Amino acid sequence: MRYFLTLLSCVFLTVQLNAAQILVPMDDSQTNHLKAYGIAYFALENGVVMEWLLNHRGGSFLMPHLSALENELVIRGVSYEIVADGQVNTIKRKIGSPEINQEVVQLEVAPKIAVYTPGGKQPWDDAVTLVMEYAEIPYDKVYDSTVIAGGLKEYDWLHLHHEDFTGQYGKFYAAYRNAPWYKEQVQKLEASAKSLGFDKVSDMKLAVATAIKNYVFVGGFLFTMCSGTDSFDIALAAHQTDIVEHMFDGDGIDPNYKSKLDFENALAFENYEIIENPMEYEYSTIDGTNRHRRISEKDDIFTLFEFSAKWDVVPTMLTQNHTSIIKNFYGQTTDFVKDYIKPSVTIMGESKGIETVKYLHGELGNGTWTFYGGHDPEDYQHRVGDPHTDLSLHPNSPGYRLILNNVLFPAAKKKKRKT
Repeated sequence: MRYFLTLLSCVFLTVQLNAAQILVPMDDSQTNHLKAYGIAYFALENGVVMEWLLNHRGGSFLMPHLSALENELVIRGVSYEIVADGQVNTIKRKIGSPEINQEVVQLEVAPKIAVYTPGGKQPWDDAVTLVMEYAEIPYDKVYDSTVIAGGLKEYDWLHLHHEDFTGQYGKFYAAYRNAPWYKEQVQKLEASAKSLGFDKVSDMKLAVATAIKNYVFVGGFLFTMCSGTDSFDIALAAHQTDIVEHMFDGDGIDPNYKSKLDFENALAFENYEIIENPMEYEYSTIDGTNRHRRISEKDDIFTLFEFSAKWDVVPTMLTQNHTSIIKNFYGQTTDFVKDYIKPSVTIMGESKGIETVKYLHGELGNGTWTFYGGHDPEDYQHRVGDPHTDLSLHPNSPGYRLILNNVLFPAAKKKKRKT
């Protein structure tokens, strides 16, 4: 495969059609925003260096006018324009003006992507894998044994599939403890923990969470949604204590766990309360789901922040969209109560009026992490067992675009920070 890609890259580099470039607009004129990201990845995967025009027509892509790229755009149904070099120069001069909140970012190498997910059929889908498959972006699946063995070093970008890093099996005990899929999940995780030398699943998940944190620290890019956000952070904060009831790990909660929570060891949250009740479908007071029940679905939205493209390049990349107002969507963790977010965290999207934050970003060592609340951007109240979302019905989804911004983010040429 690598030999084939090398040959294809050579073809790409030699079949320049004329002195022009391809502009893939990402504003309302685009027929398929989601597949446009797949085109960008396809170009990078084949050795084509391209540019991301931040805030220019919704975050458009600019790439060489190559026959293979143009053919792929046509095949995948992505809108594009052929622009002469003179037009490109005019666009870039405008972008470079200090008064214009736009920037040019060079994309160089396709990131190698991993999704942390268990093998076999799951009773729920995952928005990230759905949209990468729709956009035709390749990824590998990894799970606990790979992470424990140090396998993450092979990847640039990691997504955490719907997961519970506290070892409480998603807190599905009350509703699903007799369901075959739940029993199978418990058996598989217990067997995996034993085979990897851990006494309890909660111990194994903590080791996995710690390995993922270390992966970020040395330069990895982490993205996660729904319960993969707060359960990950809670597991890190509880690394010195036991917050798991006996039906999950065979022993009870440490009665002194509150004094042992180490928020400094976590990434995003602090000073929250753990939900101890094993019959309650909730990990902690971090989740803002109950606040959304105060408003109707049509009024439930979140708003993206606008950042300075020239000074705050990273959050600008991560918030590229054709709209700043996006319809909200539930999850086990719908979003995050603002009171519990660390001051060092960058807030990129929030639900005003109910004081919840949908979209967060932060740095750790040489790497970065992004948390995005909710389960499926095009399914307001997705439930266990619901059918998968058909993204061919939502090719311009702004909620799914945020996911794909994160997928492309590691491809950007790194610039020295201006702040």
